[in-house]
Amino acid sequence: SETEEIEAMENLIQWLPDNVPQSEEVSITHGDYRLDNVIFHPTEPKVLAVLDWELSTLGHPVADLAYHCMYWRLTPGEFRGIAGVDHKQTGIPHEEEYVERYCQRTGRASIENWDFYIAYNMFRLAGILQGIMGRVKDGTASSAHAVDQGKRARPMAEAGWRQVENILRKPTS
Repeated sequence: SETEEIEAMENLIQWLPDNVPQSEEVSITHGDYRLDNVIFHPTEPKVLAVLDWELSTLGHPVADLAYHCMYWRLTPGEFRGIAGVDHKQTGIPHEEEYVERYCQRTGRASIENWDFYIAYNMFRLAGILQGIMGRVKDGTASSAHAVDQGKRARPMAEAGWRQVENILRKPTS
């Protein structure tokens, strides 16, 4: 639900449908796969549960990984991102290492069009954030933080469009 015109959002609306990677792969996707929705074992490096499935749907198998990884492209001031943090000191792998581990565990050589999936998820989240702002304007927002969340639609859309600009700068073969 559009609450204000955001140029980056309009750009994404135009670009994304024309550039969807061709793929026959389909799986159940969580839709909001992030650390906040995962319960870890208290003493072992093991996931016990994944919560918050109301956005689940059928989609591309790497959609959740890209949603999770978009935080590597955002700074700590933007949406609790981790771009620019000292990965060695924190023990958080670099995005490339993380994706490589995913590929190893799923039998993939690599993930084609990775930046598309990042841009798409940023667009998707910007749309969700605009929906939150719409509920603020309608007086139906359920969170005290809704205004702050809604204001993040523009910077998230702009981050998504930056991903597309990076794609467009890459040489094609």
